[in-house]
Amino acid sequence: MTPRRSLQTRLALAYAAGIYAAGVLVVVLVDVPLVSVHAAIPAGGPSSSTAAGPGIGLPQLLIGSAVALAVLIPIALALGWYVAGRFLHPLRAITATAQIISAGDLHRRLDLGAPTDELTELGHTLDDLFARLEASFDAQRHFVANASHELRTPLAGLRTLLEVALADPDADAAALRSACQEALALGEHQERLVEALLTLATSERGVTRWDTLDLAQVAAHVLAARRGQAAEQGIDLAEALGPAVAAGDPRLIESLIANLVDNAVRHNHPGGQVEITTRTSGAQAVLTVANTGPVVPAGQVRRLFHPFQKLAPDRKGYGLGLAIVNAVAQAHHAGLTAAARPGGGLSITVQFGAARRS
Repeated sequence: MTPRRSLQTRLALAYAAGIYAAGVLVVVLVDVPLVSVHAAIPAGGPSSSTAAGPGIGLPQLLIGSAVALAVLIPIALALGWYVAGRFLHPLRAITATAQIISAGDLHRRLDLGAPTDELTELGHTLDDLFARLEASFDAQRHFVANASHELRTPLAGLRTLLEVALADPDADAAALRSACQEALALGEHQERLVEALLTLATSERGVTRWDTLDLAQVAAHVLAARRGQAAEQGIDLAEALGPAVAAGDPRLIESLIANLVDNAVRHNHPGGQVEITTRTSGAQAVLTVANTGPVVPAGQVRRLFHPFQKLAPDRKGYGLGLAIVNAVAQAHHAGLTAAARPGGGLSITVQFGAARRS
């Protein structure tokens, strides 16, 4: 196993090597010219030379230079170690704080101040990352808590229904049949909820295939399957399906359109209307679903795209339809805009890229 060498040791050796190389260069630049001059002077010296005062001879200069280079080694190592430690101090602070944050304190931040340099920029980037992780974990905990509550409610109702039916000694076949029918209805409720949760999880996982498709054809297929239900509720489905070629996962895009239409039909009123439009705008395929219905406060629109969010507790549905729409749009890098209509209801537009992706 290769022995571990700290970054400070490597930097100290690099700095020391640089300092020592600079010292050697200075000695070479000073001693080599002197050696050349000494070699060019005759043994007797020039006739004009006279006896001078005491000085340093060339041998003494060479010996002194060698001693200076030897002494420079520990000095260079000490300076290199000190400089490396000064440069690595912010990095050690970042590492220590990151370890504390990773241990569970997601609210803490690095908060590196001046001077502004590469390490400070790294600290700001990590702070942004920690903020997104904290938001993600909070959203996950909130989602798990809501999902557990939504799943527990029909289970508790099913258990109570069966206990009441079994505790009645005078229950006849009709009463038991009625209890079984209610149990089946609760089971179907659970199945739909679990299916919605699976669709949401699949959408958040991302797109695994990119096919070319026409939003108009997908929307027509979705509308054909829902016209009967809409007619029973007295809701008119109006369509203006122009060609809109997009790229994406056909199954997820169909789920997006289906949830938009279902949401528009569910949160509507008798005699209301749902308008579905597909068109091409430049290089984008645009889908718009608008519906009548109760007035939606403008400040509450974005909240509806989070899981298990409803305008009121007694509203129909699980609060997952628009969350699935949001997840599918993000997975396809599609633009999603929503606006409350003045007379009530919502208008939601999704803009897909038209270019095919590999």
